[in-house]
Amino acid sequence: MRKLKLIWDFRGPDALKIAEHHEKHLKEYISSEKLNISITGFERLSDSHSIAFLVVDEDQMKPIRDALKPHRGQVYTND
Repeated sequence: MRKLKLIWDFRGPDALKIAEHHEKHLKEYISSEKLNISITGFERLSDSHSIAFLVVDEDQMKPIRDALKPHRGQVYTND
């Protein structure tokens, strides 16, 4: 089963702080919905662009995408 990385983009001087905070909300959602998702995170891509993300199995993607409205997604690889 393919895994998909759902991504939320944040831009500006506080992007990293906002992405880190957003990951907390993603973890709260996973817990409240009792989902079997173990990969979440945040990354600094540049001084003014950071992301928060979670990784789901492809068959879980649509309801989570519709509920959380990520900005984009991509196929997840472990590299």
